[in-house]
Amino acid sequence: MFTLSSWTTTLASIQWLFFIFTNTIVVPLSIGSAFGVPPDEMAGLIRNSLIFTGFACMLQGIWGHRFPLMEGHSGVMWGLVLNLSLSASSLGMSLSTIGGGMATGMLLAGVTIVLLGSLNLLSFVRKIFSPMVMSVYLFLLTIQLIIIFFNGMLEISADGSLNVPITLFSFGIAILVSLLKIKGNPIIGNFSILIGMVVGWILYLILFPSTTPSLGGNPSFFDFPIYPLGSPNLNVGIIIITFLACFVNMSNTIASIQAASSLLKEKMTERQLNRSYVLTGVYSMGASFLGLVSYAPYASSIGFLESTRIFDRKPFLIGGGLMAVLGLVPILGNLMATLPMSVGNAILFVAYLQLFGTSIKSLNGYEFNSITIHRLALPVLLGISIMNVDAGLFSNFPILLQPLVTNGFMMGVLLSIFLEIVIDWDREKEGKQDVA
Repeated sequence: MFTLSSWTTTLASIQWLFFIFTNTIVVPLSIGSAFGVPPDEMAGLIRNSLIFTGFACMLQGIWGHRFPLMEGHSGVMWGLVLNLSLSASSLGMSLSTIGGGMATGMLLAGVTIVLLGSLNLLSFVRKIFSPMVMSVYLFLLTIQLIIIFFNGMLEISADGSLNVPITLFSFGIAILVSLLKIKGNPIIGNFSILIGMVVGWILYLILFPSTTPSLGGNPSFFDFPIYPLGSPNLNVGIIIITFLACFVNMSNTIASIQAASSLLKEKMTERQLNRSYVLTGVYSMGASFLGLVSYAPYASSIGFLESTRIFDRKPFLIGGGLMAVLGLVPILGNLMATLPMSVGNAILFVAYLQLFGTSIKSLNGYEFNSITIHRLALPVLLGISIMNVDAGLFSNFPILLQPLVTNGFMMGVLLSIFLEIVIDWDREKEGKQDVA
């Protein structure tokens, strides 16, 4: 593989750091807020997330799947945690009870995944998550992330109105990064994300100083909260839902490694998958302990790689190491936390546009007719539809099912799995003409 110069490696490593950080910081902030974590523990929760994510990336890159793929908080699990926190009153449970039940579920799932991965007994996962299921997964993941980042670019004032100047600024940064990628020379295009981050951050400080996030206090070096969301308990309903979501979350591993293998033109082996599964299980147990959500390789990293066109693993490993340092040195983590989220969301919005291309490429070799188009259209469009429906409309469903049926991503993937199992699509293809 082409060896990068020291200067390129340095810039690429910093670019990876920004990418990993902006994908990470919003998760502990939102979860801590949802569960009413006190400010002093919130700082520790953020540190837990930064350190754990940094080491998780390095371990996967060195020993696990060995691809430059960010390892981070699972979007599936993140959504589940937030949904359950909002349902606490209707469930008749305290937030600490829900948090403790989820901790138990993640712990049990982590142990199970480690055992199955160590014994090479997870081959059934690849059978369940077939290539078509992975295509559905990628389409729904792209749409879910783009919606999140688009909403993050819309600055909402305290009174619920749109802050037009900051919102327009966010869109301006997104346009700048897009132009740098499309119109710039290859070197500028490769570092368009880093340039957008730095320029956007500086301009935001100049234009909107009064709304810039303030630098927090300096927590103790040894401040690492344990079970900040609640101690493990035996709430069966919460445990079962969490356990199921952890296994659906494993589709991240398959989709990410398959996409990386194709992009980097490196063959994926069963051994790589099993090692990655083992680490995913270990991370699930660690996340349970530290008040985080289960981890998984980010399929969205493919969009980042396609944007930067820097496929070397070294900058990724260095970026992960720098991420851990931010957590180990509290003042550095606090400084990075002042990055305006509207700028971060604008950058990620552009970076993940490439993931849509990955989704389309995953359909290479498929031909659809008026019957077989349903194997793609039905789960994808159902998932998108649920994403855009008020979750309150599902209030008549059993309480413990609501987090599942209101999650468009999970429902779309589960429907795709069901369709692939019960229908012989090759047979259906023979009787109809191809769709134009």
